[in-house]
Amino acid sequence: QVQLVESGGGLVQAGGSLRLSCATSGRSFRSNYMGWFRQAPGKEREFVASISNGGSTNTADSVKGRFTISRDSSKNTVDLQMHSLKPEDTAVYYCAAELTAHGLSTVVSWKYWGQGTQVTVSS
Repeated sequence: QVQLVESGGGLVQAGGSLRLSCATSGRSFRSNYMGWFRQAPGKEREFVASISNGGSTNTADSVKGRFTISRDSSKNTVDLQMHSLKPEDTAVYYCAAELTAHGLSTVVSWKYWGQGTQVTVSS
């Protein structure tokens, strides 16, 4: 059974930074892609960033230039470094793994999900 566990969320003032981490466990799991999504209250879960096992990244336009995704394939972990945070970044952030279909920005394309970590940005 593959499990994803996020950490690093919290409360931060606008303009601040946070670093989220996601650790995976279970068998000898090596995911082809790993990613981050977020879901604000009353909104649908949306794509934030993804990274392949080769290091290729994709980032949503809304966070481009502020958020950076990175991966340690040897440890099977993925991080999301967030800078210049805005109140509209407030959401529960979810780690995702194993892309099973085309469309990495689509929720249903991902097989495994973490429980989420809350990020709150105050103005």
